[in-house]
Amino acid sequence: MIKTDILIIGAGPTGLFTVFEAGLLKLKTHLIDALPQPGGQCSEIYPKKPIYDIPAFPEILAGDLVDNLMQQIKPFEPGFTLGERAETLEKLDDGSFIVTTNKGTKHHAPVVVIAGGLGSFEPRKPLISNIGDFEDKGVAYIIKDPEVYRGKKVVISGGGDSALDWAIFLSDVAAEVSLVHRRNEFRGALDSVEKASELAKLGKIKLFTQAEVVKLYGDDHLEAVVVKHNDESKGETYVEADNFIPLFGLSPKLGPIGDWGLEIEKNAIKVNNAYDYQTNIPGVYAIGDVNTYPGKLKLILSGFHEAAVMCQSAYQLINPGKRYVMKYTTVGGVTGFDGSKKEAKKEVVQSIMA
Repeated sequence: MIKTDILIIGAGPTGLFTVFEAGLLKLKTHLIDALPQPGGQCSEIYPKKPIYDIPAFPEILAGDLVDNLMQQIKPFEPGFTLGERAETLEKLDDGSFIVTTNKGTKHHAPVVVIAGGLGSFEPRKPLISNIGDFEDKGVAYIIKDPEVYRGKKVVISGGGDSALDWAIFLSDVAAEVSLVHRRNEFRGALDSVEKASELAKLGKIKLFTQAEVVKLYGDDHLEAVVVKHNDESKGETYVEADNFIPLFGLSPKLGPIGDWGLEIEKNAIKVNNAYDYQTNIPGVYAIGDVNTYPGKLKLILSGFHEAAVMCQSAYQLINPGKRYVMKYTTVGGVTGFDGSKKEAKKEVVQSIMA
């Protein structure tokens, strides 16, 4: 049985930052994540994709953000149960909880924090009869390492930001990039649409609009795709391809958490944002993209804020009646459980006697 003060379900950026905020309050943490490494979507789905709205970082790769968070929380020595999914939640008579994973690992804590992003994800796959035959043989639904496509012929399908951004990025990596979208209008950011159009004019991206990929060809590996045009007079286009990446988004699912008796609204967990992001089960909180409340913004920044507020509430729940005086880290510094201490240098003022 693993025991901790705060059990965090989800080791994405919000879950990782929760470790830091809890550590400032001298609260021990342990994280559960179904993925084999910390970082959530930032590690698993787009580690090489830049993020532009993290304070003090004009631009930072998602993977580097995770690395920085791991460095930041290192002094607080969090525990990890990775590669296991939180399966059941049991509330004990004393108000604490036991969370058991799909592999039978049990965790005991007075506070449970669900920071699982949007939950588990399944890619939205195009309706191509033999697409399963080429999965991991040229077909992928997410891009983890763009270097895999260096010098290759790549076909991307989709009309959102992800399809546009990766088509633009890979135009400098792949030997050939084709972008296929079933409409003329894209749903992505205007500057990305304009950049993709400009690259198409320069011949760096082959742009197929009002079209879709309908067939895949190859033996042991993908060799070509067939693009069908909405305009029947144009028929079909045979496009040589080493890789086909349909980026139609991911379908989020709460998974077993959805059966824990939590109040759910549109596949998200309702919380009390007027106070502390606690759910309808006392002692269970939900922070980050997995929660919902009036005015909710699904931003990493919002998750960081929610983690800080939640930890203050959790401290009071764990230590009823005990007063905690919050100090700014610029004043009190940061003392890790490993004995490390970070603090600002004290100014020394000497009095000179005449």
